[in-house]
Amino acid sequence: MAQLRQDHSKFVEKDTVVVAVGPEDTDTFAKYWAENDMPFPGIPDPDHTIADLYEQKVSIIKLGRMPAQVIIDKQGIVRYIHYGNSMKDIPHNKEVLKILDELS
Repeated sequence: MAQLRQDHSKFVEKDTVVVAVGPEDTDTFAKYWAENDMPFPGIPDPDHTIADLYEQKVSIIKLGRMPAQVIIDKQGIVRYIHYGNSMKDIPHNKEVLKILDELS
């Protein structure tokens, strides 16, 4: 999420709203958000409701939910999705920004 925070203004320039969804409970999530001065909204999802909707993978061996990045357009249509195979398997912002350019 720190990566998204660093380039948040670039996403805003592309009329893109970044929303992070995490497995923590509300209090833990809110504390993290405040301590890290996150400039975009975050949604706690301890019951995996949102994760299940987008078929986010879980790997007990790899310590839980695998990263997933989803681009949803203003009509609510999923235009891009990346499912990570490890906790480090997250597309760089540059790649995501390029995809946003291609979609617009």
